[in-house]
Amino acid sequence: MLLSGFGTILQLLYLAMLVLAVVAFVFAATAREDAYRAADKKKSFWLIILGIAVAVNLLIPMLFLQLAGVVASIVFMVDVRPALKEVSGGGGGGRRGGSSSDGPYGPYNGGR
Repeated sequence: MLLSGFGTILQLLYLAMLVLAVVAFVFAATAREDAYRAADKKKSFWLIILGIAVAVNLLIPMLFLQLAGVVASIVFMVDVRPALKEVSGGGGGGRRGGSSSDGPYGPYNGGR
């Protein structure tokens, strides 16, 4: 009984690692090439690394390799993806206050 519970936990862990790798790969694939260049990142490098992480999670049940893929996915999600969002116009389309006439030091009032 205890071992079957442990097996279920491991299966959920493997599924979570696969989902993280697939999500990171999709984000890497859908980001624009010019955003990678502006953020000084390599798109082909991240696609290869994250593609290998997905393949390892699907084909090779070796925990060490899967953990390496998780580390690569986490690095992409916390370092590369925010850098890509920053150089490609911010996050999510929502403005964080202010108006379209705001400059770097506050609102522009047309010289009034």
